[in-house]
Amino acid sequence: MSDISFDGRVAVVTGAGGGLGRTYALELARRGAAVVVNDLGGSVDGKGGDHTAAQKVVDEIAAAGGDAAPSFDSVSTPEGGASIVRTAVDRFGKVDIVINNAGFLRDKSFLKLTWEDLDAVLDVHLKGAFYVSQPAFAVMKENGYGRFVFTASNATFGNFGQSNYSAAKMGLVGLSNTLSVEGARSGILSNVIMPVAKTRMTEDLLGDFANYLAPEFVTPMVTYLASEANTTTHGAFSAAGGRYASVFWGLAKGWYAGQDGIPTAEDIAAHLGDITDRNGSIVPSSITDEIVALNGHFTK
Repeated sequence: MSDISFDGRVAVVTGAGGGLGRTYALELARRGAAVVVNDLGGSVDGKGGDHTAAQKVVDEIAAAGGDAAPSFDSVSTPEGGASIVRTAVDRFGKVDIVINNAGFLRDKSFLKLTWEDLDAVLDVHLKGAFYVSQPAFAVMKENGYGRFVFTASNATFGNFGQSNYSAAKMGLVGLSNTLSVEGARSGILSNVIMPVAKTRMTEDLLGDFANYLAPEFVTPMVTYLASEANTTTHGAFSAAGGRYASVFWGLAKGWYAGQDGIPTAEDIAAHLGDITDRNGSIVPSSITDEIVALNGHFTK
């Protein structure tokens, strides 16, 4: 297999001033991409700002012979998202790749969660991905090419104290899946990465286990998904300590009650084994796949 190159490609990486985002920006630049390194430079809980984080990564890229531009805009507003994309277009002429990586934590148990904690996390993780991706999608559609990588989390499986974070991350799965459908005719692919890595956000949570989880282990999967070599879309992938795995949300074959009458709750209880049996399940690529599956029952 030939080497994967990003020559002539322009990438936007949000939250690229440190941690995972920094490794993505450095690797894409090393492989030839021009990179917009976006980072507000805030704290782990999303407060404050410091331009030095993004600029340091830009300087690293330049020192290695690459091409990069800093962006200090916040992803949490439509204006900030548009400005990030505009930086790419004004400096490099286009945007081919968006890696939505910016984020922070406001962990609290559900009953202690404040609406400020909820809004802050949704604004950056979920809305921020909308604000950056929509103007980028417009440029990609016009050019007939694009790659999105959205950063979700294994917190979508459920994790104590992360109701705001896990809900935002699951929202990104839906966003990515829909962009994969809407972008298909324009050569735009969209996928989700669910990284487990040692960063300033996670090292206190992971303890000694973090020593197995260098962020560089996640980078190869993201690099591939962002590349022209990738033909996969509508996917989600876990990357952790050198282990890479597909993550999927399936639809069981289920139990068909028929059309002769509305079943009762007792009927549901009696057939719960059939309803939850995963044998014969499918992984829908869009709503259409479920409609087709339903139609198979109705037209027998």
